[in-house]
Amino acid sequence: MDQPTVGILHPGSMGAAVAACAATNAAAVLWCETGRSTASVERAAQFGLMPVATMSELLDRSDIVISLCPPAAAEDLARDVAGHGFAGVYVEANAINPERVKRIAGLLKPAATVVDGGVVGSPPVRGKSPTLYLSGPAAATERVEALFAGTAVQAAVLGTEIGKASGLKLAYASFQKTSRVLVALAVGMAREHGVDQELIEVASKRTDSYLSEPQYVAKTAARAWRWGPELEEAADALAAAGLPPEMLRAAASTLARWHEVKDDSELTLTDALDRLAHP
Repeated sequence: MDQPTVGILHPGSMGAAVAACAATNAAAVLWCETGRSTASVERAAQFGLMPVATMSELLDRSDIVISLCPPAAAEDLARDVAGHGFAGVYVEANAINPERVKRIAGLLKPAATVVDGGVVGSPPVRGKSPTLYLSGPAAATERVEALFAGTAVQAAVLGTEIGKASGLKLAYASFQKTSRVLVALAVGMAREHGVDQELIEVASKRTDSYLSEPQYVAKTAARAWRWGPELEEAADALAAAGLPPEMLRAAASTLARWHEVKDDSELTLTDALDRLAHP
């Protein structure tokens, strides 16, 4: 297969690094410098991206376009690309929900072929190797997978259904990023009472991720009648310390959906998740 020309839309720290990896198997990687900041210009130069003057030129020359931008801008950016009549492969790699990806696919069809993408991990610099999950039409995902062959970006195809890659990305991000916020709240509360170092010592005794233990969800559901009020107390403690309590109150509200399965030792993971979705 001939080496494609690739366009990267609005290369930030992730986009520029991913684009630089794509350059390994591309004829050229283009970006539009018009209206971009000095920092963007310097970043693109650092990663060896080729500047073009207009978005029209980028789209006319590119066989594959990768969209990696702030999530709020993803749909408007896709609408602009659709307005130019882009007819290549459009990789929607932003952290947006599956329904938005499907809307974007609708905007770009039938001229373009849309691939749903989700990057999990840190930018591919200094030894980091993120995974780019892909889903969509097989021929298109194969082209994108080939684009990153032998690079620090590990491409993984999940199937042909638009929404799978973005669904995986957000499912993981919902845990990973929220857990970091919970760390801030927990340490903030402990510091208020002068026990932050003791908290870290307690936590250091456990190194596994709760996300790798989905079977524990059923036990969580059975204990929700106790855990919910406990989190309400913790939320009050956060508020008293001047810290935001809303996240813990929301968690308590979620636990309330399991109030009817108090101490049910026979509850399965499937039952618990079904009750969570349909209280």
